[in-house]
Amino acid sequence: MRARKIRTFFAVPVLMLAGATVVGPLGTLCQAQTTVKRPQPGFNLFTVDQDVEIGRQSAIEAEKQIPLLNDAATNRYLNQIVQRLAAQAPGARYPYTIKAVNAAEINAFSLPGGPMYVNRGLITAARNEAELAGVLAHEMSHVALRHGTNQASKAYLAQSGLGLLGGLLGKGGGNASQIVNAVGGLGLNAAFLKFSRDDEYQADALGADIMSKAGYDPNAMANFFALLRQEQGRDPSKLERFFSDHPPAADRESRIRSLASRLGPVSTQEVGGFATIRSRLGGSTLATSQTQTQWPQQNTATGEVALPPGAQVRVSVVPPSARFTRFAQPTGFFTIDYPDNWRAYPSGFAVSIAPGGGVVGLPNGQQSMLYGVIVNHYAPFEGEYSRQYNSLRHHYAPFEDRSSSAVRGTLEDATDDLVRQVLSTNSYLSAADGSARAQQIDGAPAYSVLLSGLSPVTGEQERVIVFTRGLPDGHVIYALCIVPANDYASVSRTFTRMMQSLRVNDEAAHRTTQNTPGTGIKPPN
Repeated sequence: MRARKIRTFFAVPVLMLAGATVVGPLGTLCQAQTTVKRPQPGFNLFTVDQDVEIGRQSAIEAEKQIPLLNDAATNRYLNQIVQRLAAQAPGARYPYTIKAVNAAEINAFSLPGGPMYVNRGLITAARNEAELAGVLAHEMSHVALRHGTNQASKAYLAQSGLGLLGGLLGKGGGNASQIVNAVGGLGLNAAFLKFSRDDEYQADALGADIMSKAGYDPNAMANFFALLRQEQGRDPSKLERFFSDHPPAADRESRIRSLASRLGPVSTQEVGGFATIRSRLGGSTLATSQTQTQWPQQNTATGEVALPPGAQVRVSVVPPSARFTRFAQPTGFFTIDYPDNWRAYPSGFAVSIAPGGGVVGLPNGQQSMLYGVIVNHYAPFEGEYSRQYNSLRHHYAPFEDRSSSAVRGTLEDATDDLVRQVLSTNSYLSAADGSARAQQIDGAPAYSVLLSGLSPVTGEQERVIVFTRGLPDGHVIYALCIVPANDYASVSRTFTRMMQSLRVNDEAAHRTTQNTPGTGIKPPN
């Protein structure tokens, strides 16, 4: 098995924690001097408790591969900083801990659920406690925003097909160990350590906010980026890979300085003792460079089901009944009517509704929906930057101005984002540019996009209609209507009736104003 190098936050001379899910727009500034609208965690198959357990087990495996410094004074000092930062971190109260790694590179990384690691090279490169705290606040933000398990969730989705979007998790119930093993196992797993540009921007913004509230000037984080730029000027090769994988340091530096200016002055409250610890590490014996630390290769499954010759499934279902019954999501988020000879499979916010024979088990243990409807809540997988960039390159919602200076529509970008995820994880499907149609679901703007392709499960043409309806927080509720092409004409009226019956309680789901009920679904061509 080919070895991979650790991707970490800062890397001189090698890599940073790579620059996920999921995931929602970069935190924007409110007018209040010290208040920031914090980014929210995105798509995730794991619970918070599972994050903690995955992190605990991954830390055990990771520490078999990295040279820990095992210096009690250093680790005590680092944990004092971490606990001060953790008191200001949003979300779950993760058991944040940190250990020093005996390696010369300027690296730091975090694992889901709280374990954090920082190289001695980064500690000695920092010029003060605030710069060190800036790095740690950034890493803590990846944990708080659940970026690691968000990435693992998306990697698992890429292997599991459409059924996963409706909560059909297959044998074993889709437990954490099943998902983790499918994407590469515990330890220094690529799925936990590879983050998107938007993830990095989010961690910068949230990290700066945490710093400010904990008594550190956020400009110190920007100062560390300035240090990286200076290092690049002295020896570009040391940071070549870093700058190929991440937003430019100057860009991140300017964003953080802008944020710091709006957060206002900070009353500095340091732990104290940085100079002593820095001097202490300057004389220690260095371990073998961390660039030689190896870790298991990430699972490279394509997501397509490899069935033995002749094992393709033949879909055989009874026609949908003209009598409908109602499914009510348990939290009151939505209701939808469906044929009374179909069955509903609820899972959290999701429900999969299918006739007998519409859901089949596959050799890989997953369940695949071949005929039916999936309804679920969806936080965009891609962050703001990635959604805009990818929508400009290849979009399916053609209703907005695509010039780079235009204000972009949230629902349009979210629709593009969802369609891209469906296509990337079900590569047999395709959609033409501009194939979306304007719709209305429960009185709110919506879109539909028709996808088609030769199913690897049935060996026949399949149609998937993607419906998206916006929610007040920028997320969407979506429906996937899946049917063999031969049955598309006869079942399209059933799909239309189901979509017309969909009622969304925005107040119950997101504590915002409820939309006025209404209809207006038009079947796609």
